Amino acid sequence: MRAPSQKAKSPLQDIIEATTKLWRKAHLSYDQTRHVSREVRKLLKIERIKTRKRVVQRLSKQEEQKLIREAYKDKSEHGLLIKTLLTTGVRVSEFCAMRVQDFYFDEQMILVNKGKGGKSRYVPILPELAQELKTHLGDRNTGYIFETNRDSAYSPRRIQQIVKDTAAKAAISKRVYPHLLRHTVATFLLERGMPLEQIQKFLGHSKIETTQIYAESSTEMLKENYQRALSR
Repeated sequence: MRAPSQKAKSPLQDIIEATTKLWRKAHLSYDQTRHVSREVRKLLKIERIKTRKRVVQRLSKQEEQKLIREAYKDKSEHGLLIKTLLTTGVRVSEFCAMRVQDFYFDEQMILVNKGKGGKSRYVPILPELAQELKTHLGDRNTGYIFETNRDSAYSPRRIQQIVKDTAAKAAISKRVYPHLLRHTVATFLLERGMPLEQIQKFLGHSKIETTQIYAESSTEMLKENYQRALSR
């Protein structure tokens, strides 16, 4: 009897499977996979197709407050963790790598050491957050600012899970993830009048065009809110 015919795999499927194995073996984070993809396109001289930029999603002020309130109901450090992630606007990989020695209490700044592209930058924090972080650290002067019960750094995947679970408990219907918190603070700063160039430095963007998307999104959200307010 003839064996049942199987659909032949496409060459692209073979490439996808091989790439998946390679990336899994290297334990690449989301930011690292994006960086690898971009560098491969450069080497192959493949131009990225320019598409119309979509509106950047973010949390509303009410959703932001609900998330923080829910996080602080937990007796663990999750409340402070999510507040720090939200107000600093750092990437999740940068957040996991922040060490105690990167926290400058008197200057109310955190050094994001070797962020995307190997660049470092200082991120300002609010006085009340600086005080909370100081209390959280106590006498500790080494290690990561936020550590697991094994005194090791949180993984980006674990941070994503904490944010997701907290949002679910807070009954926030939209999908909430660490990068959404970054979008949220960036858009809020823009709407409160911070110049785009300063937001670019705050977020660690190498190009102003990347930051520009928040300005476009803010205009779109203004229009949506205006129409909603005046519609009958």
